[in-house]
Amino acid sequence: MAYTIDRVIEGAGMAEVEARAREALSAHGFGVLTEIDVQATMQAKLGEEMAGYKILGACNPKMAWAAIGMEPRIGAMLPCNVILREVEGGVEVAAVDPVASMSAVRNPELDVVAEKVREMLAEAIAAV
Repeated sequence: MAYTIDRVIEGAGMAEVEARAREALSAHGFGVLTEIDVQATMQAKLGEEMAGYKILGACNPKMAWAAIGMEPRIGAMLPCNVILREVEGGVEVAAVDPVASMSAVRNPELDVVAEKVREMLAEAIAAV
């Protein structure tokens, strides 16, 4: 089972794809709660160079509320991480597949929420 929902935006730069990703996530009910500039962090902490790489922590409050109500410790697996990664010719956008990640929980009620979130994330990634 794949663990991400992803696509490459060819011919675009990191800043453009980040703006488009944030807009698409917002349009599909997700807010960005966290942002990690992995490239800058690796440079600052390790002195290592790498291509552009960011992690956006996206959350749909309604879906998070439903999931927490079904499985109180599920917050350990939230928010949904979306990465932006410079690749040859463009920028890859990849979101965690919540069905894959939530399968470890083994709660059939939660599967319904994970399927809905997967659908919402797939639509957002397609819209970038």
